[in-house]
Amino acid sequence: MGDDTGTVTTAPGAPAAPGDADHAPHLPSLSPSRAGDFLTCPLLYRFRVIDRLPEPPSPAAARGTLVHAVLERLFDRPPAERTPRAAHSLVQPEWSRLLEAEPQLEALFEGEEQWAGWLAEVATMLDRYFTLEDPTRIEPAHRELCVEAELSSGLRLRGYIDRLDVAPGGEMRIVDYKTGGAPPEEFEARALFQMRFYALTLWRAQGRVPKLLQLMYLGNGEIVRYEPDEADLLATERKVVALWQAIERARINRDWRPRPGRICDWCAHQAICPAWGGTPPPVPEELPPGLPPEPRDGSAPV
Repeated sequence: MGDDTGTVTTAPGAPAAPGDADHAPHLPSLSPSRAGDFLTCPLLYRFRVIDRLPEPPSPAAARGTLVHAVLERLFDRPPAERTPRAAHSLVQPEWSRLLEAEPQLEALFEGEEQWAGWLAEVATMLDRYFTLEDPTRIEPAHRELCVEAELSSGLRLRGYIDRLDVAPGGEMRIVDYKTGGAPPEEFEARALFQMRFYALTLWRAQGRVPKLLQLMYLGNGEIVRYEPDEADLLATERKVVALWQAIERARINRDWRPRPGRICDWCAHQAICPAWGGTPPPVPEELPPGLPPEPRDGSAPV
């Protein structure tokens, strides 16, 4: 099947397009990234969703965005042309496109040596991708697919899937690229929860359970595969609904507590975090309009 980048998958009765959410700021809506934020640290969720505090770009996050963009564009080529050389040829034009959208990224690198080292990391990850699968034998059904579904509770699930492969028999495989290495045990559960979240959303939107969830770690060349079933996704749904109820309680009570841990090493908000002696700003009286942007994968867990 050919690519249909940006297609929105919705459940019956769900809004027709993700942009509708921009005009309904109080509609209950949750993405896997934001669910993961709350599970990791309720205060981090508040900073990102309620306060919308800016976070400085990092070389790791920029690398993740660039590698994702190259792999997405690689599948624009005919199968025989999906080669390592073709992937490397896409790096500079995709980086130029990212710079045009976010000029501040240019300030990430101090000198040619740091820039060259970062580019070498990008090249290594692209080469590693070709050791994990052969893109000449794959024809994704969708890339960067926005999926949405509305649960019976009224909660809307939404997220972006890196790649969705659909076999001739209809079996679906969700593929997610990670530019870090396979995470330690305390972070692995979050990565699998993200994939189950995508699977739940597709199941509720289309009525079909994805056959396979596949995490490809380009940092160290590992692949994690998981086969969900209905019981698994029902358990995920219960967890997601309970999580949203906890988020609502925190919002109503204005109680956003920090949860210190190893994740703090990557957090951009230590200076205003009570766990680190800081003072958060007052909680906004109203939620800002629209939905916060979804982060692209970097090597940092947050």
